[in-house]
Amino acid sequence: MEERFAYGLNPKKLGAVSSHLCDPATAAAEFLLVKSEYQAATARPVERGALFFQIRQAFPPGEVTADEANKIGYETAMRWTKGKYQFFVCTHTDKGHIHNHIYFNSTAFDCSRKFHNFIGSSFALRRLSDRVCLEHDLSVIQNPKQHSKGRFLHYGQWVGEKPLSAQQRVRLAIIAALEKKPADFAAFLRLMEESGFAVKRGRGGVVSFLAPGQDKYTRLRASTLGAGFDPEDIQAVIAGERPLPELPKDAPPPPRQVGLIIDIQQRMAQGKGPAYERWAKVYNLKQMAAALQFLQENNLTNYDALAAKTTAAVDRAHALAGELQTTEAALSKVSGLMGAVVDYAKARPVFDGYKAARYSKKYLAEHEAELATYRAARAAMNELLGCEKLPRMDALKKQRRELADRKKALYAEYRQAQRDMRQAVAVKANIDHLLGLTDGRDDKEQTR
Repeated sequence: MEERFAYGLNPKKLGAVSSHLCDPATAAAEFLLVKSEYQAATARPVERGALFFQIRQAFPPGEVTADEANKIGYETAMRWTKGKYQFFVCTHTDKGHIHNHIYFNSTAFDCSRKFHNFIGSSFALRRLSDRVCLEHDLSVIQNPKQHSKGRFLHYGQWVGEKPLSAQQRVRLAIIAALEKKPADFAAFLRLMEESGFAVKRGRGGVVSFLAPGQDKYTRLRASTLGAGFDPEDIQAVIAGERPLPELPKDAPPPPRQVGLIIDIQQRMAQGKGPAYERWAKVYNLKQMAAALQFLQENNLTNYDALAAKTTAAVDRAHALAGELQTTEAALSKVSGLMGAVVDYAKARPVFDGYKAARYSKKYLAEHEAELATYRAARAAMNELLGCEKLPRMDALKKQRRELADRKKALYAEYRQAQRDMRQAVAVKANIDHLLGLTDGRDDKEQTR
């Protein structure tokens, strides 16, 4: 970290610097301090995964000053991390263009979580950066050029046709070899080798293929390549007992999330530029298309049906939230009662000794902490039980397990209900906006 941070803070390159929840000069030590607190709180080693992440953000020559670029980098980092992670932004002016180096800690400042990089994070980050630039009336790359060399690919190569994965190349080669009708499994393996694949035979008849240009072997089995690609399936195809295996179909794209329509006139009155207006028009069209898709998929043919579905989705989310709160309260009560019972049982012999000593002041001074624990445990039991009889410990443990399982199941239902509610509320708000039914009023369902 110190080496990379020193590069970012090199005074010969630095044009501006800003930070959040840390001092750039001591960022490495502050990052590690948060990580040590995270490890102490969770007992999870901080050595696993990335220590920090770096974002690089560049601007065309002459479009922004160093201070403007730094502010844009700060806003990008704040929205990317949601303000929960330490970061600092170094703006460099040593090249022909101004660019930002954004460093953010992989551990949240409150030690509650770690940032886990996800598939497609670079695309999500680019969209966020483009959005921030559009909001500041700056240019974005519309058609990235494909000019990469070597193993590091330019973004333009990813937005175009992506290269086939190693597994897909193995599948295609297997089908091509089987189409040549090999006499037996050994002849099939020879055809794979002739097509450029390395063949490795392991224990128990395990067969793996290494695609040209790949570093890791791909095992010939259904769990890796899909149904029909087990060695037994290949031998059955060679014997003419079953047809050629089919390529697995791509997973369906995730459903498009519907967002609220932007009031473009209001935003323009607030000082937004033409670039933002163009982006907002396209954004609104996409949201209306997503809303139409939602109506078609849910067979909502009239406005009353949409309103009823929205109300039902909101009521379900709120009902699950109430049930979840009740379950959590019951679980907290049972856990507290179990802790009080354990403390009471441990401290009861000390209290019996105090009683046998006729409440001696000397005994009290020697066992003050244990007696205080006894009194606190007894008071907690009386408060939690009320007039009820104390259950057995095994019954309390069973009840706690049941409540914990119920809470877990409710959380899954509640998260799905929340997503359904947000979708329905957003679609209804967009339809209301389109029909002119809002009249400047806040959407009650959304507020709730």
